[in-house]
Amino acid sequence: MGIKLINIIIKIGHPLAGFIINLGSMFRLLFEIIINILYPFKKFNLIIKEIYFCGVLSIIIISVSGWFVGMVLALQGYNVLQRFGSTGMVGSMVALSLLRELGPVLSAILFASRAGSGMTAEIGLMKATEQLDAMDVMAISPIKRIIAPKFIGGIFSVPILACLFNASGIIGGYFVSVIILKLDSGMFWSQMQSTVSFHNDIINGIIKSLVFGIAITLIAVFQGFMAKPTAEGVSRATTKTVVHSALVVLALDFVLTAFMF
Repeated sequence: MGIKLINIIIKIGHPLAGFIINLGSMFRLLFEIIINILYPFKKFNLIIKEIYFCGVLSIIIISVSGWFVGMVLALQGYNVLQRFGSTGMVGSMVALSLLRELGPVLSAILFASRAGSGMTAEIGLMKATEQLDAMDVMAISPIKRIIAPKFIGGIFSVPILACLFNASGIIGGYFVSVIILKLDSGMFWSQMQSTVSFHNDIINGIIKSLVFGIAITLIAVFQGFMAKPTAEGVSRATTKTVVHSALVVLALDFVLTAFMF
């Protein structure tokens, strides 16, 4: 009986201990990034390169996704509000849904799937080909040269992409509401203007996306930095980045929503 109990404790404790160790390693990496955060601004081209990779190359998927999400919200909102005879509120429903929740969350998950996984794969490949070790030999810090610029680029990109997602979604909602369903265009915009709060909706949504950007980028660079230097190790690290980022985004969304709204 005692041996079985010990085995149960080991099975429970081993994953928990591993989680605590990884969490500590992640915060250690974050501390090192913060210490070296000023270096990329001296080599600003490194930040521009990462913003291009993380942000510019994600514009198409963010814009198209936001457009379709806005159209679906408008169609569903019209079907629901039609029962209560208040179809003029479709614009408000689309805008609030996007600005408060769907915009920051979905753009962050899409960012993790495209840019986050790409960052992990790039860093993991550099580790597998011993490029990071070569930088250490040449007295060049990988944290300064590789990790910190990617971290800054990700933080800048996610809020901008979230705003783009929201704008594209609202335009998609307008297309369905006004062009397809023939609702009044003036009512669509006026109701949206009267119900959307700049501080409670727009600013809080941007704050959410900023927090998501920090979390996703930290997970991406950490998984790449800690990946086993093999093809299988890089593949697993890339998968972990997407899965862990999605879970963390949803968990943080609940916490932030509880405090903000």
